[in-house]
Amino acid sequence: MYAEERQQAIAQLVAEHGRLSVAAIAERFDVTTETVRRDLSVLERMGLVRRVHGGAVPASSLAVIESGLGERDQANTAQKELVAKAALEQLPPPGGTILIDAGSTTGRFASMLPRDHRLTVITHAVPIAARLAVHPQIELHLLPGRVRTTTQAAVGADTVAALHHLRVDVAFLGTNGITVEHGLSTPDHDEAAAKRAMVAAARRVVCLTDASKVGTEAPIRFAALDEVDVLVTDSGIEPADREALQAAGPEVVIA
Repeated sequence: MYAEERQQAIAQLVAEHGRLSVAAIAERFDVTTETVRRDLSVLERMGLVRRVHGGAVPASSLAVIESGLGERDQANTAQKELVAKAALEQLPPPGGTILIDAGSTTGRFASMLPRDHRLTVITHAVPIAARLAVHPQIELHLLPGRVRTTTQAAVGADTVAALHHLRVDVAFLGTNGITVEHGLSTPDHDEAAAKRAMVAAARRVVCLTDASKVGTEAPIRFAALDEVDVLVTDSGIEPADREALQAAGPEVVIA
């Protein structure tokens, strides 16, 4: 097989599978991993794939279009439930203070907070605040700001300013994408600023994400991996990705 034919076949496989490792491609075409990396570099320059740690994803996996909260809430629901439940193990002792970021997985996490665990909860997410307002063991604080229609979260200068005055035990964050190279990322500047301020306000940072976000990059980074203490995800994560992410900083917990 000529190099051009192999590269075309690789691009087609990546598009079909959504993600392929260098090792899997090398085995499939009976070539060395060095040859595969050269092929992927060629394909990336052509705009057909995007290289990530240990492999490649379709170029379209660069998440430049932000989905609404309702749409995201319907995707990967089983995995998000598992991740949210596993993240409960990261709660501080009773009496602690936590930040909860906006998002579909963090929303599930908020709904699972135990009824016998006293907490102070601070959030910028209107749906999460509404859900927790009647929780008997929670002292709820809603951050100020302009509420975005897409995420139903308060953002802007007032939100960031309020966060700058806070110090919490744990921040529970969502993300639109996560890679070793780009860290945690999101498409919107204001969302990124709020998330960045949450990271700065927390003694510990816990990221909740289903494995579909691993290997995806949104345009704006809000945290490097060494700023994250724990990443809670599902069993769909590739072993190589888990090792690479954990080597970059956070403990990776599989739900």
